[in-house]
Amino acid sequence: MSEQTPSQTVGPFFGYALPFERGGEVVDRAQPGAIRLHGRVFDGEGIGIPDALLELWQPDGSGVISRELGSHERDGYTFTGFGRTETTRAGDYTFTTVTPGAVGGGAAYALVTLFARGLLHHLFTRVYFLTPDEVPAAVAGDAVLSKLPPERVPTLLAVADGAGSYRFDIRLQGENETVFLDFDA
Repeated sequence: MSEQTPSQTVGPFFGYALPFERGGEVVDRAQPGAIRLHGRVFDGEGIGIPDALLELWQPDGSGVISRELGSHERDGYTFTGFGRTETTRAGDYTFTTVTPGAVGGGAAYALVTLFARGLLHHLFTRVYFLTPDEVPAAVAGDAVLSKLPPERVPTLLAVADGAGSYRFDIRLQGENETVFLDFDA
């Protein structure tokens, strides 16, 4: 019986092959209902990570998962449900998308996948677009939010910071560490 060899960090090489033109534009910013989702990815010391890569997977505003999901084609009008962007030197990122609709009775969210230096495996989290009034009902009715200690819920909430603009910072460790999800293989 052979043993699996351990994973090792090599790179990061994310900026060379994975980003693609307009990858952070899930929809064109001129499209009605387009929003900006932006933030910063922080390491355990509170410093922005300059070489991370984020993927966004989500349904459209009606909760419909696109047949174009995963498409690298950006034609300016087709919602694909997928975006990929890298962080800046300061650790900032931006997506142009729509507020996702709920799928299957839970709260509306987008799935975020994070690749970064020092991580042997990518991380999964969710970003919920909820008003403060919607949070209690969402926590009670959502399969993920309902299992979290109340003090951890805010780490998954996008914060409105302007008209059509939401901030979602990701903290890998430390105070207010983002909740990351574990999926069984």
